[in-house]
Amino acid sequence: METNRFNIAEPPSAEVLEPRVAQPVNDAELLDSYSQTVSGAIAKVSAAVVNIRVQSARREGARNGAGGSGSGFLIAPDGFILTNSHVVYGAEKMEVTLADGRVYEAVLSGDDPETDLAVIRINAPDLVHAAFGDSKAVRVGQIAIAIGSPFGFQQTATAGVVSALGRSMRSQSGRLIDNVIQTDAALNPGNSGGPLINSRGEVIGVNTAIILPAQGICFAIASNTAEFVTAWLIKEGIIRRSWIGIAGQNVPIHRRVVRFHRLAKEYGVLVEGIEAGSPASRSGLREGDVIVAFADEAVASIDEFHRHLVAGVIGVKSKITAIRHTEKLELFVVPEELLRNHSRN
Repeated sequence: METNRFNIAEPPSAEVLEPRVAQPVNDAELLDSYSQTVSGAIAKVSAAVVNIRVQSARREGARNGAGGSGSGFLIAPDGFILTNSHVVYGAEKMEVTLADGRVYEAVLSGDDPETDLAVIRINAPDLVHAAFGDSKAVRVGQIAIAIGSPFGFQQTATAGVVSALGRSMRSQSGRLIDNVIQTDAALNPGNSGGPLINSRGEVIGVNTAIILPAQGICFAIASNTAEFVTAWLIKEGIIRRSWIGIAGQNVPIHRRVVRFHRLAKEYGVLVEGIEAGSPASRSGLREGDVIVAFADEAVASIDEFHRHLVAGVIGVKSKITAIRHTEKLELFVVPEELLRNHSRN
């Protein structure tokens, strides 16, 4: 007899025919990933965030003994704290309250009004400290969490997103600060100097300003700027730097322009404003120019440009390479010393 060459499928089992019943989950699994991310990031950093109370008799227009408060965060286990310059300006006495309630007197280690950053120190060992992240890796839309002491309410956390990058703004004292991160994480008076962190608990900015009466428009100094400034403040106490008098913003350069002029990088610094009577105004630079090199070294960001404006180039005729529309220009500027006797409001 000839055998059947065809296989006859067996009927499906009862287990296959019956629909699967969803397994119950516990409350912990119901916690959404966003909440877990935010709470986890806060847990990593909150112990490093401090409240700073200042007493000063030298604030312009203030009564003797007038004081204020702000925030800061530990950046080293031996008591160095980063905060805003305007928080500690003119302080005769500073008290720092740690997250665990301990109170210490602090002294000023260094101050840089031009970036609105200052470093103070307390005498305490083995402290929990925060780690800097890379602000170049920050992207619009990513989670941003602010921690500080608004109106004296210590360890207050608010969450939002990064709203924009590369902003330029003036602080309350009138100084121009470049490469600022904009966020909608709510800030209030007293948040100044506290950290803005990412989802991994890394510091991506130092909270510095809000715009009143706007809502959801807050600013933080980028962490790469803060880390660079902090190192000098701890080492020297001040940053002696040169100045040419422009406001700038990081921008991409069209690839055709990059290839045509054989530029080293695809980004540059857009000149948004030029101060009257400044070295830049005498150099021939114009608003709308894109700076791509300083002293024949490629410049792709505000941070890179600032690193060239050091004490060594004060009074030195230096070449600036810029793109104007599609034309490549070589201009010359003589940087001046950035004076520290700025007025504060």
